[in-house]
Amino acid sequence: MAFGSFDLKGKVALVTGGNGGIGLGMAEGLAAAGCDVVIWGGNPDKNAAAEAKLKPHGTRVLVQKVDVADEAQVENAFATALKTMGRIDGCFANAGVSQKRAPFHELSTAEWRRVLSVNLDGAFFTLRAAARHMVERAKDGDTAGGRLVGMASTASVHGAARAESYAASKGAMVSVIRALAVEMARYGITANSILPGWIETEMTAAGVADPKFSGNVLPRIPQRRWGQPADFAGIAVYIMSDASSYHTGDSFLIDGAYTIF
Repeated sequence: MAFGSFDLKGKVALVTGGNGGIGLGMAEGLAAAGCDVVIWGGNPDKNAAAEAKLKPHGTRVLVQKVDVADEAQVENAFATALKTMGRIDGCFANAGVSQKRAPFHELSTAEWRRVLSVNLDGAFFTLRAAARHMVERAKDGDTAGGRLVGMASTASVHGAARAESYAASKGAMVSVIRALAVEMARYGITANSILPGWIETEMTAAGVADPKFSGNVLPRIPQRRWGQPADFAGIAVYIMSDASSYHTGDSFLIDGAYTIF
């Protein structure tokens, strides 16, 4: 017998950066569990491909071209998503960029701000819009609650050399989420972060293909494999489900035991 709490029919989740990588892995898991999905992404071709991949699950799919670093775009896109889908029950602030690797003493101000504008400002704009909607809904008597999720990284808990702007953005994400967990609890809204380890995506493709890099990293991953976007489907479904209604303020490590090894 299936565990009914994992049935997501009637729920709607927004996944930023959901047109590829971890975001699409989560979106596929959510759609397979019956959840309607809103995808935000900046690349029209990837957006179309993601939509085609999600449609066969039979749930509603809305794909929007959005630059999360642009506050006005976020506000307008969220309003459109609400009008189209009726509600947003979960928000996965997943969109992010990596830092162009450079020694810290050579890191430019422009690069620092580029990374923070997407990874931190973009998450702030997105989570704020979602929280506003969820709080208003709760005040109107809707007891369904809500889910706020921030995509952090193991870079927030171990030393990520030559990636200080990226690490700063992900460490801040964990702290913001913990604060939201406390502040939003009275409205039935949970807030959790997800910390991926070494995952095989477009962002990590160059490193995965580099024999020297792979030779150094893979032996440090106890499962001896790169993580895959599909490895994030289960945690997304759990967080969106009724089964996680009392689970908040946590940081989920999805890293094949890399961090503790």
